[in-house]
Amino acid sequence: MGVYGFELARHVVEDFVCQRFIFNRGRKRWAGHLLMVGGCLLAFAVTIPLTFGWIYFSMKPGTITVYEAYTFGFKTFEFPLHSWIAANTFHVLNWCSAAVIVGAATILRRRLTDAGQIAVQTFEGDLLPLLLLLAISISGLGLTLDYEYLQGKAHQFMAISHAITVILFLVWLPFGKFFHIFQRPAQLGVAIYRSQGALGEQAVCPHTDEPFASKLHVDDLKDVTAQLGFDYRLAEGSSHLDLSPQGKRAALAKAHLAARKETGVYFG
Repeated sequence: MGVYGFELARHVVEDFVCQRFIFNRGRKRWAGHLLMVGGCLLAFAVTIPLTFGWIYFSMKPGTITVYEAYTFGFKTFEFPLHSWIAANTFHVLNWCSAAVIVGAATILRRRLTDAGQIAVQTFEGDLLPLLLLLAISISGLGLTLDYEYLQGKAHQFMAISHAITVILFLVWLPFGKFFHIFQRPAQLGVAIYRSQGALGEQAVCPHTDEPFASKLHVDDLKDVTAQLGFDYRLAEGSSHLDLSPQGKRAALAKAHLAARKETGVYFG
């Protein structure tokens, strides 16, 4: 498997499955985020194979009480219709919906009550994704409620409502925090890049005289910014990118002070 394979597996478990990066920000935030993300990932893992026919179920020939499960056309197992396996298999999306509702509601409560969040959040960027997830989950549970307890009388309304919310979710994927679905797996590579960079030479900030990142990272950043047309070279031959975040703030303060000195106005 190799060093990189074990490192990748560790980050997949810690950052992707267990959401450890949220745990450090608070246990309630972590629990809500874990429920929401776990419910969404499991729902994707079930829905996509079913949609493309990679997984499907069929009644066992000669019986009306036993189901057979097929994966890519091959029979994998069978189970009685009225069993705990059948109940959990056919209702897995309901468990996903319940997890998403609890998780999204927990996060939504924080966004509606925390003054710091209220000050910087936007409806389309922070609240709309949560409301869409809640709408998808509630309308999905409504489908189960309809065919199990209402004899299908509200099926048309429930089905259309669920379809509309899912379509809105898919349309909004690239434009808000739903993009984390693609971004978070990509960040697994970033974590490996950082861990490998930490083993090599470190970049030392000329302002603080302390290491703040790997030299590999800073050199790569210089190459990328140059290719994008940004020139951060300074007059003495160094680069603004050689500074740590603290050094950049100090440089900005010095630039403001120099501008004030030049105008002779320090206040106002």
